[in-house]
Amino acid sequence: MNELMNDVPIIAIVDDDDSVRRSLLRVVQSAGYQGETFASAREFLEWLPRNQAACLVLDVNLAEMSGFDLQKRLAVPIVFITAHDDLPTTDRIGKSGAAGHLRKPFDASAVLDAIRRAVRATRVRTSDVAGDGRVHDAQTPKDGDLP
Repeated sequence: MNELMNDVPIIAIVDDDDSVRRSLLRVVQSAGYQGETFASAREFLEWLPRNQAACLVLDVNLAEMSGFDLQKRLAVPIVFITAHDDLPTTDRIGKSGAAGHLRKPFDASAVLDAIRRAVRATRVRTSDVAGDGRVHDAQTPKDGDLP
């Protein structure tokens, strides 16, 4: 379902670990958000043309396409998650403009705090100048980057 239709922010979760996806989906839904999960960047990109998300919770290390590579294609707030909290990864996340960064394992409150900040930023950034009050799609892939 599209966020414009039901006004419940959609949180997209992209992680290649099924247990992480399931856990994050439960956390997101318990907070009243709608959640959509994807095992790969490609799955998310296939879903994207017909849908939108207020925030993307994205694993840094994915098999086909890294979280950083996916981020370059999008204009949506991203909360990066990673099990690799080494200095190069942390620096790259810091320079990426991500809305948040969490190291696995993380607790539900930290995830929800990061998501709430990202969703608030999305609503402020994408509200229509004409003032119609709707939240508009802010994540259209850049430069026609769909595969």
